[in-house]
Amino acid sequence: MRVELLAGGESGEEELISPSKCVFEPESEEARTAEKISPEECGPGPSPIMPEMKELAWGAGAFVVFALLMRFFLFPRLKKGMDARYNSIREGHENADAARSSARSEVAQYEAAVAAAKAEAAKVVDAARATLESERQAQISAANARINAKREAAQRDAEAAKAAVRGQIESAVTDVVSSAVEAAVGKRPDASAVSRAVSDVMSAGVR
Repeated sequence: MRVELLAGGESGEEELISPSKCVFEPESEEARTAEKISPEECGPGPSPIMPEMKELAWGAGAFVVFALLMRFFLFPRLKKGMDARYNSIREGHENADAARSSARSEVAQYEAAVAAAKAEAAKVVDAARATLESERQAQISAANARINAKREAAQRDAEAAKAAVRGQIESAVTDVVSSAVEAAVGKRPDASAVSRAVSDVMSAGVR
């Protein structure tokens, strides 16, 4: 591979070196022999891995600029964003803890209110049950009193009816006995004596 180079002379003017006078050192000995090139014509040439000074200067300048940007602009903004993100997450956790505590407090209050309502309802039910029981007992007592009164009235009516029927029976029996005695002896017996005798007989039979 041949490259034309510009060489400066003693007068400062650049001289174009032809490929026949200045070439890079061939890669193989066979190419050097074929082209009849001497290694001393142009020297070893520039290094393929050694950067030039301007490249080093540009690289160093770019690194310094990037470092300055990172130090004064990019990293503070990144740190500020990270701090804001951390503060937002911490605030969210604190809000979640506060909401959880508030929810637990509300649940406890609700359970206490439910327990109080159940106790109050139990008291109301017990009072209503007691009232109903007292009313039932009062109604039963009133019904029993009415039944007893009716039974007593019925008994009195039955006794009165029995007494009336008994009087009628005694009168009829007295008449029959008086008639029978009169027919037997030819003399009518004393009505009061016959009546007492019939009454005694009927009373003994009832007993």
